Amino acid sequence: MGNYSAVTEFFLVGLSQYPELQLSLFMFCLIMYLIILLGNSLLIIISILDSRLHTSMYFFLGNLSFLDICYTSSFVPPMLIIFRSERKSISFTGCALQMVISLGLGCTECALLAVKAYDRYMAICNPLRYPIIINRILCVHMAAWSWIIGCVNSLVQTVLPMMLPFCGNNVIDHLTCELLALLQLIYSDISINVLILTVGSIVFLVIPLLLIFISYVFILSTILRLNFTEGRKKAFSTCSAHLAVVILFYGSALFMYMKPKSKDTKVSDEIIGLSYGVVTPMLNPTIYSLRNKEVKEAVKKVMSRRLYSWKI
Repeated sequence: MGNYSAVTEFFLVGLSQYPELQLSLFMFCLIMYLIILLGNSLLIIISILDSRLHTSMYFFLGNLSFLDICYTSSFVPPMLIIFRSERKSISFTGCALQMVISLGLGCTECALLAVKAYDRYMAICNPLRYPIIINRILCVHMAAWSWIIGCVNSLVQTVLPMMLPFCGNNVIDHLTCELLALLQLIYSDISINVLILTVGSIVFLVIPLLLIFISYVFILSTILRLNFTEGRKKAFSTCSAHLAVVILFYGSALFMYMKPKSKDTKVSDEIIGLSYGVVTPMLNPTIYSLRNKEVKEAVKKVMSRRLYSWKI
């Protein structure tokens, strides 16, 4: 028999060494979460109500907004409870579910950002063929497969370590149930898990980022060849928002999953993880709406229509 006991719960002690910050962190995360719900929900509603936004670009944007709502909802509410609780614990099943959902949605977002880059590439570099190739059926298929492969990868990454024995220490030095922190508690060889995690990081971080980079090389080359200024401005405005979101998302994700691993979780890692999980989804609708004339016009149109109906 191995010298280990069955684990029924985990203690999440990330940033607990700063008790004076717990209330501030609670308020910060709560405000960010409410902004995420409001901003992304508004973006989804606007893209549904305004017929001018019934295009592939806004179809993928709606997917990303819905994903951000689900992603943050998987860990922010439990994290808020832990911030205000003396016993900072989560059940074994709750921890597994949190990892499956958050990791699956994170991988799905990587795939969707690459798909969106391909959509922008086709729209700018092949405008005549764009409506024929990027049709509604293809959009649904690309979005569906992004969700499917993200969820399958998450199940594999999560189920395998949860089936292994854990040593007596069930303290996770992190704000949420995070796969890298959890692997340190396993009481057996995790080389297979590390290999699968590395392959997953390459497939869902490096390859999509490479495809996005290649797409934007062609997009930039095409934009610079345009002879009229208005066309350049419109092309840049549709791409700059997506590029800003990619930099925010992949910058923090690559830091979290591709940097050299240390035994102890540093405070900087936890802060970066918090920004990766909360700040980026909060900024996404702001970036897309501020840099997009069509979205701003759609918001004005829907709001004026609602105000007119209320007056009547």
